[in-house]
Amino acid sequence: MPHFVYILECADTSLYIGSTVDLEKRVHQHNYAKAGAHYTKIRRPVVLKYTEICTGFAEARAREAELKRLTRKEKITLIHRSIQK
Repeated sequence: MPHFVYILECADTSLYIGSTVDLEKRVHQHNYAKAGAHYTKIRRPVVLKYTEICTGFAEARAREAELKRLTRKEKITLIHRSIQK
């Protein structure tokens, strides 16, 4: 089952990285749900800026960890490169 790794931009311009099997549902939860990630809940609205498709849970979590280790500048470069494709 495919999994997604994603980067959200929060209202305060900070970036949030996560992974999920249902990207549309998860972004909706970040913006509207009472439960979920506290980080995004207090920085709404969030906008989806980047996604990657992974083959499974383990790959998605590993990629999520890689992205979280990037600097902000590297994350922004990744987002801009994906837009230019």
